[in-house]
Amino acid sequence: MSNPFGVSSASSSTILMPRMVTVAAVQATPVFMNLEASLAKALNLIAEAALKKAQLVVFPEAWLPGYPAWLEYCRDVAVWNHPPVKKLYARLIENSVVVPGPTTEALSAVAAEYRLTVVVGVCERVTEGSGRGTLYSSMLTFNPAGELINHHRKLLPTYSERLILGPGDGRGLRSVRTSIGRIGGLISWEHWTPLARQAMHQAGEDLHVALWPSIGEMEQIACRQYAFEGRSFIIAAGSIMRARDLPLELEPIAEIANDPDKLILDGGSAVIGPDGKYIAGPAFDYEAIVMARINLNRIREESLMMDVTGHYNRPDLFELRLKTGEMTSVPSLAPNPLDDSKLLTTSLPTSEGIPKEMLPDFPENLINSSPSKVA
Repeated sequence: MSNPFGVSSASSSTILMPRMVTVAAVQATPVFMNLEASLAKALNLIAEAALKKAQLVVFPEAWLPGYPAWLEYCRDVAVWNHPPVKKLYARLIENSVVVPGPTTEALSAVAAEYRLTVVVGVCERVTEGSGRGTLYSSMLTFNPAGELINHHRKLLPTYSERLILGPGDGRGLRSVRTSIGRIGGLISWEHWTPLARQAMHQAGEDLHVALWPSIGEMEQIACRQYAFEGRSFIIAAGSIMRARDLPLELEPIAEIANDPDKLILDGGSAVIGPDGKYIAGPAFDYEAIVMARINLNRIREESLMMDVTGHYNRPDLFELRLKTGEMTSVPSLAPNPLDDSKLLTTSLPTSEGIPKEMLPDFPENLINSSPSKVA
């Protein structure tokens, strides 16, 4: 029987093929305050994730050279003109990442070697021009060609972080198009900044990376809320740190002074779906590479009920305008050949025509608890 609409019965019954991506959140301990050793460990972890067929690898906030948890867990850090803190700050500057520089070149090379996307949180310093004495919590995104396609500085350091970190600008509040979908991200408490969230939703993320020092109960809620609100997948990465990793220059607070194995950053890394439910993790208290194989078609499915930039939005009543506030100390990025700044809807990679045996074959929820043997 002919189809009155001129569509063959075979075409009308076609099932939408899965669009599969394998993602990884690295939950590990860097070599604190040692950029060279931490970078070596990062490169090995990226290689390990790549061998497990990861297409996106995400590191926590300030993982290079390690999140400055001493701001919370050591005494007298806010004492005016305190010599031990001044010396420690100078050491942190020396071990922070210059963009571009040798560290970004190494990350670019490993991303290109394994043909994957890498997102890493760094403590960033500036060598020339304004801001030479200021550090930033930054997020760097490298595509499979090894290009630095996004450079986001945390908008506002949180609470005690303001003792050592400066505010960023809005230039990195965007998503970038890659071969596995549009990727964007926020750092830590930016997930509790409503207008920053909406700006990222309007940027059209398929995959949102959430970088944290560690991801406790409220942080887990923030990640799940973001996924549910934005109808995007969340790859959330947190670090592992023990009291013994604190700098020797400072005295730890009484609660941990006699317990060097006490966890002060306990991970919590996870992969979360666009319905706000966990796909992998959360993993706590140990080093791990938290991996998941996700189907990007689920974004379309979950968009039926809510799209905060489309059918569940009232642009006639509300308007959001992003002012990038670009700082002169931020180096310019090369144009991303896949990017289109006017594209604010999801752009999903297709797997039509790809033989099934060529697709990654991972269980839906995979946690590897031994990410690396490198110290």
